[in-house]
Amino acid sequence: MSIAISHHLVLTILADDRPGIVERVAQAVTTHGGSWTRSSMTRLGGKFAGLLLVDVDVTRKRALVEALESLDQKPDAIRILVDESQPNDSVLAAQTACPRTVEISIVANDRQGIVGEIARLLAAHAMNLESLDSFCESAPMAAGSIFHAHAAIKLPEGMSRTRFTELLESLSDDLMMEIQSKD
Repeated sequence: MSIAISHHLVLTILADDRPGIVERVAQAVTTHGGSWTRSSMTRLGGKFAGLLLVDVDVTRKRALVEALESLDQKPDAIRILVDESQPNDSVLAAQTACPRTVEISIVANDRQGIVGEIARLLAAHAMNLESLDSFCESAPMAAGSIFHAHAAIKLPEGMSRTRFTELLESLSDDLMMEIQSKD
């Protein structure tokens, strides 16, 4: 009995939002023996945007990629960028060395560059941003918008939750947050 060698494909999906996009992608994956492993999808500005991790046997990879690329036909094009992802020992070692993940919810007065400020702070202290969902909404009692974000962040070995909180609070006086340990 032979062991199938699996390829891990990361798909980036973009299309004008309409019913049936996920079904068409899922059909191509299923038809070509792929396994839908993980995904994150949303609607932004009238567009459907998604990220998807698919596992597929090495012998069926080419046919799956061709089927996905054929979905980019007008007038109802679904653009899909396919990238191969092979976890290697250094990636696995880095994940093991940073075992603690925290989830944070942030609320602040919206201002230009707030996501960049947060990202710079995280990168400067070797914290990995694993996921980020954000939106802005009108502040009815003020003359501006309120920024909301929810993120999962992998902390480096040795960083305390107190130090993490201090770093985030150093960004702004109006930053309100709730932090929960995930691991």
